[in-house]
Amino acid sequence: MSKISRFTSKAVTLAKNAVGGRGEAAAPEGGGGFADYAVVSLHCLRIYLEKSYRDTLDLLSEMPQIVAEIGLEAGDLPHHSTLVKAFDRLEMEIWRVLLRLSAQLHDTADHAAMDATFFDRETASKHYCRRTNYRVQTLKTTALVDTKTQAVLDVHCTTEKRHDTQIGWQLALRNAGEIASLAADKGYDWQRLREKLREEDVRPLIKHREFRPVDCAHNARIDESLYGQRAMSEAVFSTIKRTLGHAVRARAWYREFREIVLMCAVYNIKRAVKP
Repeated sequence: MSKISRFTSKAVTLAKNAVGGRGEAAAPEGGGGFADYAVVSLHCLRIYLEKSYRDTLDLLSEMPQIVAEIGLEAGDLPHHSTLVKAFDRLEMEIWRVLLRLSAQLHDTADHAAMDATFFDRETASKHYCRRTNYRVQTLKTTALVDTKTQAVLDVHCTTEKRHDTQIGWQLALRNAGEIASLAADKGYDWQRLREKLREEDVRPLIKHREFRPVDCAHNARIDESLYGQRAMSEAVFSTIKRTLGHAVRARAWYREFREIVLMCAVYNIKRAVKP
């Protein structure tokens, strides 16, 4: 079985679990629409293949074995506009569930790391930018990464200038029951964040900015072996940008958020099916 076939099989299984459509036929019957799990699977393949909507469907039309994994035939493939509309229709919750299920493919530990990076937003025409007030050229993305398997546990996206500490607490709170310690760089240096993490039984491994001797003393007590694994989050971002793209194709901000979450889920699945 080829790698793309293994990826497709795993993506279809996760998509069915995410949308709850195990008994539904993938192709439209009697004038109905495509099953949600089939649409989610096609979007996973779009990201995996690093192609546009049109190019993905053109390529899949020449891959009947892969299309059959989804429960479709080459002649059943939807029009590219159908995929675009489905991306808008499906709620963000589905993509987040898909990300969480993809992380569960890995034997994760209880130590996580957090870091942020920026994804480029595709250059749009000047007319489009004026019409939609499209000024922010980057998308800030913060990921919570399992340091043992380098699987993405959760992700946060924003086009606003929110501080790292606020985003960090939002991510940590959503996943507090699954991690025992959290490593982050000095950009997350906020005493209240450390206190909140301890209240959730999460050990903070966040170095202090060294303004006073007591700050140096606090840093000296941090477990360097665990703190050093913070670099895993940077390695994950590097891999995602190198293999899945450094920019988002969508123009609308809500599509961009969903695309980032989907990219992280595809990254997790790819690592799970690696021979």
